[in-house]
Amino acid sequence: MTTATLAKQIYDIAHLTGTFLLRSGQTSNEYFDKYLFESNPKVLLALSKELVKLIPPGVEVLAGLEMGGIPIATAMSLKSGIPAAFVRKKAKDYGTCKLAEGTDIRGKRICVIEDVVTTGGQVILSTQDLRAAGAIVEDIICVIERSPEAKRKLEEIGLRVHSLFNMEELVEAGKQDV
Repeated sequence: MTTATLAKQIYDIAHLTGTFLLRSGQTSNEYFDKYLFESNPKVLLALSKELVKLIPPGVEVLAGLEMGGIPIATAMSLKSGIPAAFVRKKAKDYGTCKLAEGTDIRGKRICVIEDVVTTGGQVILSTQDLRAAGAIVEDIICVIERSPEAKRKLEEIGLRVHSLFNMEELVEAGKQDV
């Protein structure tokens, strides 16, 4: 599957029309439901094949952020053979009290995996938490980069951003006959 075909499939699967209440409280007649493409095995497999090409040399752990980054990190781990960790928004306060489940992250060079980066806020918080837990975090891979402003914010905290698509590319792909 070409990246153009993959972009079209993601757009066609995840772009919804109707009436949607947004987190901001506003109403929109369009909505992009990222979980629809993440839960599609054919698309997730194709995504993993493209995303593993973006993994920087030396990465020891793929750290999927809760919740959307976890299936993507898992698929990338299966394709690349690099172990995965699953990063909570907040460390659990029972049992092992871990922030990151799965492979140990202390002292390891990890790459944060996220589905869609809109503002960069959660990636920044998670990166700070991961660094505080002893991980070496220098890179993030995302399927969709929605905003150049988010990329700038992530670069300001020392992250290199590797994205497969930006939202404009997906919208353009949605208009094409591939």
